[in-house]
Amino acid sequence: MLRLFGHYIAFQAIVLAALEAVLLYVLLLALTYFNVFGFLGVGTKITHEVVDQRLIILVTVVNFLMVASVGLYNRSVFFDLGGAIGRSAVTFPVVFVAVSVALYLYFLVTGETTAPYYPACMIGLVLFYLLIIAVRIIFIEAVNLDVFRRRVLVLGSGKLAARIDDLMRHTDKGHFTVVGYVRLGDEDTGHDLTPTLSGDLLERRHALANFIAENQIEEVVVASEDRRRPRGRLGPGLPVWDLLECKMVGTRVTPFATFWEREAGYLDLDELQPGWLIFSDGFRINWFLRFVERIFDVVFSAAFLIFTVPLFLFAIIGIKATSRGPVFYRQERVGLNGRTFELLKFRSMRVDAERDGVPRWSTADDDRITSFGRFMRKTRVDEIPQVINVLKGEMSFVGPRPERPFFVETLSKAVPYYNERHRAKPGITGWAQTNFPYGSSEEDAKRKLSYDLYYIKNSSLFLDILIIVQTVRVVLWADVAR
Repeated sequence: MLRLFGHYIAFQAIVLAALEAVLLYVLLLALTYFNVFGFLGVGTKITHEVVDQRLIILVTVVNFLMVASVGLYNRSVFFDLGGAIGRSAVTFPVVFVAVSVALYLYFLVTGETTAPYYPACMIGLVLFYLLIIAVRIIFIEAVNLDVFRRRVLVLGSGKLAARIDDLMRHTDKGHFTVVGYVRLGDEDTGHDLTPTLSGDLLERRHALANFIAENQIEEVVVASEDRRRPRGRLGPGLPVWDLLECKMVGTRVTPFATFWEREAGYLDLDELQPGWLIFSDGFRINWFLRFVERIFDVVFSAAFLIFTVPLFLFAIIGIKATSRGPVFYRQERVGLNGRTFELLKFRSMRVDAERDGVPRWSTADDDRITSFGRFMRKTRVDEIPQVINVLKGEMSFVGPRPERPFFVETLSKAVPYYNERHRAKPGITGWAQTNFPYGSSEEDAKRKLSYDLYYIKNSSLFLDILIIVQTVRVVLWADVAR
């Protein structure tokens, strides 16, 4: 994993994105430089002296943004070839439209004709999407080789170690491989972890460092629940001198909470301790960052509002045609530092949805949702009016979703750290919304909080842009919208 502006990104994803960008750039450059279509009588001939590489770079960047927006570089689908092919099929027509718009805007801004390049760009994209299937097959086989995986040794063989084992086998395949799990004290070993190494490895001086050197281990993860150790050791149950020796020879030593944050992309609330939050990296908040984010919110929201005027009109007509009642729905929500505000949305439920006055979670088959409201929720059209809340400064474009006071009061008593999510402005979209299905229970709220805390801890303009790009995937694949 590489850390960019506080956010962890899989090294394999960066390499694949760069590889595919270079492939498309070379294809477009070859098709224009060798004047394939000009010689075939299609369009105007392009001479070698006037090949506009800025335009080729523009098309490459537009394609990259579209591919990233549908999640083709996400951890969850990175090694899923079938899913990648399916998403590529959806992305292909979208890219054609996006590239056409980009070429037209390029013509308006520069005044330079783009007509000679259009056939080359379109055919180049067709060839690219045919080739990336083969590229991904080869790349997946390559990164699955042990030589490309980070070799990890886990101190512990209990519940935490079992979670790392499950992460390695099912969730984050290809990023790391566990060489072994070292048993500590009387820790439970009933989790079928293989290989489980004997705790005797820690009883002999230098044995751990020697084992790490012999097995080319790059990282030691401390995932122990039993911290009782023999006399003569410093610290609350950990072999600190062994770990210090490993650290001094260049081996990374990582606590479980940090490892999980990096590899899973969210914080583990069950193992989260205030001390770790205090001393870990993150929570870099200052006036300049808030100023930049506010400028970004205003500019992006204003532009978004202008471009979604047709959707505004479509939603108004749809709501009025399918149900009685007002177009907009106002609801009290909890925002920054616990202050409440009125959230604005297009109404997607019946006007008597809560006629008894008792707030209820929205469910997958909620009969309170109108037919047109269900469509709006699936496509996130109902969220558009919240842009007005952003312009008023009550919300940010990216941030934790604001919750109702009733649920906040309930969840803050049941879920540890729940009120900490109010350290940031609520947002229209967020890290939780792009990574986890819509929450409709206390357990879902806890899981979403783990993503919200990750966002607050690693907040940056880079992560905000990444989330906005990823929101396209949420709209196209409505499994995370309700």
